[in-house]
Amino acid sequence: MDSVKNRRGRPKATDLSYQDTQEALLQAGVVWLTQSGFQGTGLEPMLRSVQVPKGSFYHYFESKELFALAVLQRYRSFFEAKLDCYLLDETLPPLTRLRNFIESAKAGMEKYAFKRGCLVGNLEQEATVLPESIRQAVLDTYQSWQSKVADCLTLAQEQGLIDEHADVNALAHVFWVGWEGAVARARLTRSSSPLLQFEKFYLAGLPR
Repeated sequence: MDSVKNRRGRPKATDLSYQDTQEALLQAGVVWLTQSGFQGTGLEPMLRSVQVPKGSFYHYFESKELFALAVLQRYRSFFEAKLDCYLLDETLPPLTRLRNFIESAKAGMEKYAFKRGCLVGNLEQEATVLPESIRQAVLDTYQSWQSKVADCLTLAQEQGLIDEHADVNALAHVFWVGWEGAVARARLTRSSSPLLQFEKFYLAGLPR
């Protein structure tokens, strides 16, 4: 019995080698899409980076579109865990939690010399040429992230740190619009200055 392939000639999802290769592809996808976006990521150079033949790629993902969706889901899960780590830290005031998230993200961009930005932000900039499934997944991701920031701002509201009449959903929306713009500018200038300016003006501009 062939323990590696199923009847269609594809590796079984339960095989360790299958899982290892799929994981390597997803990790490479996060790196490449974070740096180059969907259109700018060529399958061949990415596959060479993990030593997977192009023909073998389609054993794991039926198309580049489905691969990008899986990578986006992986990135979303990672990023939301990071958001939760900071925004749900009950030892700190809500606005300090938000500030700490910004500082952590800034440090991450500095670590990679501003070559990597936000995978979701990269995809957003390609919105007019993205497959509809990816465009919708990007929108869903932003909505999820926005709700997490809105919850943090609601807590700040309850603690009297911002105006009780403030529209926290609108403020959370503005946060992500401004943050993604700051990330893009930081990559362009290869400097943390846009991130610092965003942090300063966003937090100072919250209605008190």
